[in-house]
Amino acid sequence: MRLRATPQAAAQPARKCSQARHAQAAARRDGVAEPISEHQGLAMAVVMTGVLIAAVDTTIVVLALPSIERDLHIALASVVWVIIGYLLVITLLATQVGRLGDMFGRVRMYEAGFLLFIVGSALCALAFDEASIIAFRVIQGIGGAFLTANSGAIIAELFPAQERGRAYGFNSVGWSLGAVLGIVLGGAIVTYISWRWIFWINVPIGLGALVLALRILHERAARRSHVLDPAGMLTLGLGLFGILWAITRLATSSLDGAIVGHLVGGVAMVALFAVIERRSQEPMVKLSIFRVPMMTPSLLAALFQGLANFAVLFLVIMYLQGARALSPIHASLLLVPGYLLGGLIGPFAGRLADRTAPFIPATLGLAVQVIALALYAQLGLRSGLWLVVAASMVNGVGASCFFPANSSAVMKASPPALFGVASGMLRTFSNVGMVFSYALAILIASAAISRHLAFAIFVGSASLHGRLATAFTSGLHAAFYASMGLMALAALLSATRASRIGGPGANRQPALG
Repeated sequence: MRLRATPQAAAQPARKCSQARHAQAAARRDGVAEPISEHQGLAMAVVMTGVLIAAVDTTIVVLALPSIERDLHIALASVVWVIIGYLLVITLLATQVGRLGDMFGRVRMYEAGFLLFIVGSALCALAFDEASIIAFRVIQGIGGAFLTANSGAIIAELFPAQERGRAYGFNSVGWSLGAVLGIVLGGAIVTYISWRWIFWINVPIGLGALVLALRILHERAARRSHVLDPAGMLTLGLGLFGILWAITRLATSSLDGAIVGHLVGGVAMVALFAVIERRSQEPMVKLSIFRVPMMTPSLLAALFQGLANFAVLFLVIMYLQGARALSPIHASLLLVPGYLLGGLIGPFAGRLADRTAPFIPATLGLAVQVIALALYAQLGLRSGLWLVVAASMVNGVGASCFFPANSSAVMKASPPALFGVASGMLRTFSNVGMVFSYALAILIASAAISRHLAFAIFVGSASLHGRLATAFTSGLHAAFYASMGLMALAALLSATRASRIGGPGANRQPALG
């Protein structure tokens, strides 16, 4: 699919267009990165802002959980849904809003995401009880889904295939910067102002980004006719909810009939979802896209990377707050260098993905993250805190190598007509891993000490000493080693892409009807 020129671009003199094409051809011939145009730069800034505010709300809420729990009188077992609810909604809607982007315009849906995110943030700041904060976080998550699912497709339209790795690298800067701001601002706001301002701060940032998006981003792709899959979304949502509810409840109480019922019901709904997807006209998970070379290992690598890595932030904070008795802000600040280094590495790793096969930096990044998890597994009660900083920096380098390269691999493999679907499926696979990583981290850590106490440590309202601290640290080691195994599996899946390059059908787009 050829991108349509905007009216402004069509009005430019032919001579300038010819000069630009000659300059780009010369840059490619000489192996030099093509300069980013002013419009591309501004559009990239808007996309990065959307990723940034979504990343901010991934880390900033963690530090506010104790205050939210106290002020709104939320049960300890329910406060976790302030985070899980947000991630679950993004997971369920990722492919559907990507499809809406193909149908009604990716830029329009991206701008709608800003609006929903702003409204959801304002409502969260005004929350008055347990039900309201979780419901308003769901609204915020809907906005986040519109932003994250369409951002990859917008980048794919803005940049040619050979330049997308660099663009996704810059996008990873937005994520790293957002994670850092979430940690720093979250700690300062919760400590010195009020937890409500972690949501109010999104309003002016989102409004500014929305104004820029309306002025800078323009629809370029032709609209595509799609059919939504509400039955698939409902059954998957009920299935994931049942399984997640059972896992998080098991972290705070003993196994009982309600937990077993939710777990069995959740698995049954996921099985029903698989049946529905096989018969759906346009399924939520488009199975035919797996016939595209590179797509299956890329999506599965994203799934297992999310499952292994997303828990790391919470496991380390549990260690620092529980076993080392640090305050939430002091614990989180130790992780800032890793995010900063990751933000610096991202653009270079993306450019490497453009110069080589994307699976190379992606697989290398996953291998580096295995090393980071091995370092985390060495943490003890007498370990120097420098080890946390070092492991965080190694992990940041690995993540920044993986994300832009894997995103580039998915979008390069996808037919242009399915950019929205492919971007949404990438987010879905990654988010499924993230959601379950979060729940499993609590469950594994709670095996070493009292479940209720482990949960309290997680939300920052308790710490440990003596033998309990030793036992809890041993439990965390088991969690880190489990994450190492999952990350190694992600690396192996990523490495299998080497055998697909130049193989039969590697350059042929299969029929995806």
